Amino acid sequence: MVIVAALRAFPILFHAATRRLLAKSLALTLLIFVALGVALWAAFHAARLYFGWGGGGLAEAAATAIAMIPTGWLLFRVVAMAVMGFYADDIVMAVEQGSYSEAAREARPVGPARSLRFALASLGRTLGWNLIALPAYIALLAVGFGTIGLFLLLNTYLLGRDLADLVEPRHPARPPIPRGSRWLLGLVSTLLFIVPFVNLLAPVWSAAMAVHMLHGVRRKSA
Repeated sequence: MVIVAALRAFPILFHAATRRLLAKSLALTLLIFVALGVALWAAFHAARLYFGWGGGGLAEAAATAIAMIPTGWLLFRVVAMAVMGFYADDIVMAVEQGSYSEAAREARPVGPARSLRFALASLGRTLGWNLIALPAYIALLAVGFGTIGLFLLLNTYLLGRDLADLVEPRHPARPPIPRGSRWLLGLVSTLLFIVPFVNLLAPVWSAAMAVHMLHGVRRKSA
């Protein structure tokens, strides 16, 4: 079912509303990472001055660039999904209007306040659980196996929950996405975030998949 949802969601990536949303969300995500890069550079600059290290601005820039590579890889999914959560109503509405016109008419608008709460909750939950898991990540990395498996397991659960929370409040009277389907949705979405370049499309693609999963459940139960 999740593969069918992924295939049905793919055309929304070429929708005009999707392109606008993608441009807005990527621009905001980029600004957040620029701000993070500036903060890291300021931290390295302050540390160099405090400890009297040499190297000057070139060393600070190199340290910032090196630090941003793993930081960007680890945090892109977190920041992108939080930003996506703020704009999610637009993409969900576009998918429903294109594929589920009756559901689109029945949908309850979520509104910017709830979208902001969702974005902040998603950000806090994902950062919190991954920080809690950090000692386990390091321990598994030290023994040479299991780190990627733990990362996939944890983020599959978190993404599945986030995506369900993204679409289900618009249709409170409809059957929710079953737990097993949430896990599959989260797994496919987590894998999309791992693939370079595809991960830029992953937030929108995943949200569209969640819409198809929700209405697929509805049709199956009817």
